Amino acid sequence: MEPGATVRTCHFAFADALEFDPQLRHLMTEEPVSRIRMPYGEGDAWLVTGYEDVRTVTTDRRFSRDAVVGLDYPRMTPEPNNQAGPLNMMDPPAGSRLRRLIAKGFTPRCVDRMRERAQRVVDGLLDGLEESGSPADLVRHMTSSLPMTTICEVFDIPEEERPRLCSHARTMTHGGSAGREDAKRSQDELRACFSELAARRRADPGDDLISALARARDGDEFLDDRELAAMAVLLFLTGQEPTSYELVNISYTLLSRPELYARLRERPETLPRALEELLRFIPFRKEGVGIPRVAMEDVVLSGARIKAGDIVHVSYLTANRDANKFDRPDELDLDRPKPAHMTFGWGSHHCLGAPLAAMELQVAFGTLIKRFPGLRLAVPAEEVRWNTGSIWRHPVELPVAW
Repeated sequence: MEPGATVRTCHFAFADALEFDPQLRHLMTEEPVSRIRMPYGEGDAWLVTGYEDVRTVTTDRRFSRDAVVGLDYPRMTPEPNNQAGPLNMMDPPAGSRLRRLIAKGFTPRCVDRMRERAQRVVDGLLDGLEESGSPADLVRHMTSSLPMTTICEVFDIPEEERPRLCSHARTMTHGGSAGREDAKRSQDELRACFSELAARRRADPGDDLISALARARDGDEFLDDRELAAMAVLLFLTGQEPTSYELVNISYTLLSRPELYARLRERPETLPRALEELLRFIPFRKEGVGIPRVAMEDVVLSGARIKAGDIVHVSYLTANRDANKFDRPDELDLDRPKPAHMTFGWGSHHCLGAPLAAMELQVAFGTLIKRFPGLRLAVPAEEVRWNTGSIWRHPVELPVAW
């Protein structure tokens, strides 16, 4: 049968702890480029699951995100995420200049400065964990608050301004359709706050990330005031929930397999590689797809003819489990040579905050393992409660003892 002849209904509702979605597994093995129907939006779409095909869609200019703007495309959520203008909708070369400049804020020297700030945050949170006494909830004491506190630190946001900004961020990310007006007000407030903060840092720069972005130059190019504020808002919002959930998912994975935690305790120098493998292995999203692209001309992928104008989704989750790319893809192998995983995306829309997230994970787990070498789950793994109400898969709480 010709690829795409059958249209499959995809709800992507599987949420059994961190087990891999059997529907995604079926598609990636039986029809790696499939035709799918989703709960919202007009028409059908293609789902691309293989590593090389995902890389093609995310790097080939025959596929456009910008062309998605204004379309009622097939998706998992009631409202499309297709606002015109944000960097996550820009195709090269329009977005390339901004990405080059933002990358200047994540040089090794800048990341080292951020690491010092992150270490202070982690130390303070783990002090609180220790003072609370065993057992305690690791979500409450570390994973839920570390990303937000760290981004406030690396931005050097004054203490008195943090509660207001964090409140606006929560409203934007958890408001839901009923809170659209509140979310819009919070978005406007965040933009205004960061515009003011960016202006202060440009006039009087420090050693924080906003100042580094204000100083960034690529020849004669630099971020103007509007772009600087917009990038600060984007990093502030996108660097929180995913990192928080990766922190708790990795914690659960290590503690539910005590031999892995013991190995990292005994060989801490292997932590960076181990984290890369954990990021590859853990299916962090329930839905498995994000913002799609539009095929700008006819393209053939794995025997499937995608026509100009077709909507194309990719799954980074399946790409991370592609047996054509990874040996024994369903095994968690901390000795695996550094895998080129797609957890932070790929191509022109690779996550801008990936260096910050990777640094946070290294600091958090390096310190956690050193300070709590005997850390263990305080309940059987099967009794851990999981979030089932959003696209993210993660424990609601993680009781630990030491």
